Amino acid sequence: MIPFYVLVATLPLIVSWVVGGPPRPFLQELASGLGILAFSMILVEFVLSGRFKSISNSIGMDVTMRFHQIMARTALVFALLHPLLYGGSPSGGQRPWDPTRQLTVTTDFSDLLTGIAAYVLLPSLVLLAIYRTQWDQKYEVWRLLHGVGALVIALLLLHHTIYAGRYGSQPELMWVWLVLTGLAVLSLVYVYLLTPLRDRTQAWHVSEVKQLTSRQWELTVTPDKHAGLAYDAGQFAWLTVGHSSFSFEENPFSISSAPASGPDVSFMIKELGDFTNTIGQIETGTIAYVDGAYGSLSVEGRSEPGVALIAGGIGIAPLMGILRQMRQTNDPRKVRIIYGNRLAEQIACRGELDREDVRYVLSEPPPDWQGETGLVSPELIDRVFTQEEIKDWVFVMCGPAEMMEVVEDHLVRRGAPSSHILSERFDYD
Repeated sequence: MIPFYVLVATLPLIVSWVVGGPPRPFLQELASGLGILAFSMILVEFVLSGRFKSISNSIGMDVTMRFHQIMARTALVFALLHPLLYGGSPSGGQRPWDPTRQLTVTTDFSDLLTGIAAYVLLPSLVLLAIYRTQWDQKYEVWRLLHGVGALVIALLLLHHTIYAGRYGSQPELMWVWLVLTGLAVLSLVYVYLLTPLRDRTQAWHVSEVKQLTSRQWELTVTPDKHAGLAYDAGQFAWLTVGHSSFSFEENPFSISSAPASGPDVSFMIKELGDFTNTIGQIETGTIAYVDGAYGSLSVEGRSEPGVALIAGGIGIAPLMGILRQMRQTNDPRKVRIIYGNRLAEQIACRGELDREDVRYVLSEPPPDWQGETGLVSPELIDRVFTQEEIKDWVFVMCGPAEMMEVVEDHLVRRGAPSSHILSERFDYD
């Protein structure tokens, strides 16, 4: 993915260098270069949203989303520096001594206005994404604002680049920008129009809503007159319940069922606010739509002799799918589970897990607790797994980011190959 990203992101810069006129002062050339890179990186961000299976399923949702975040913040820095480096460029309209704008950039306010608007909106978009969990607003509202905001910024930058940029007005580069912007817009059309149109023809209905703990549920949907969903154990899907397939009332949930168990698909869901708080009120027969499957948290086709499943809280959901699939298919590999929670009553599927080689970990255990206490730590990993198992087994993790970072770092230090460590975060900063 990296080579392709670099190629697309730098293509406008390369074309600018080929078709550009006489060089200007270094800082002005640097300003143009940063502006060009910022715009192209923003356009590529549209396909790094996690909704394209060819990307997220091949390299993993964790990598896709982290790369999306890093590149968005990098583009923001480039964009913020872009106008500051022009320094004391003369103001006014077209220069009599530079009719083709080969040496200067226009400062006509009408041409700069769209750039100024994008300059204000882009930091707002990024900051709202970074602090969205602290923002007292529904996830669906944020998601709509994020998509619409990104589209508005792209269109503003397209106008600004073509009409106010020294290089953007060149015919060759203008077509490059038009094509890249068109592809970005098409990606939104695919996600928000074509995919819902497809899903509309493959409706599901809720067949069971089962309470697992005081705040955790397992919701099962059944396909209505179609084959169902092709997925690997451990993947996730976007679920819409009780709304149109075009609705923004759509949320990503890990699949907890096993593909081998039949066409029904189950999701483990924790009450965290908004839609999730209404799970227990959903009636059987309610219409649903499923878009998936996404992610690469799967042990299918792997040759390691053992599978270590390490979960924190609701992160047990995809690992239950993996465990159930292994049991359904009589997978001969050894399985060992570490499952961390704050309280004993938060342990989900305990009756099922008690039949396995499992270590429960509680950070706030009751007085009579006989299991592990504290957090999922390097010391616990060393007690549960031998050095040979750390090097040879595949480790699959899902849970809080801090837990996974600690465990991943320790496994690498103990000699576990990075290819043997699979993880999926359900929250991003």
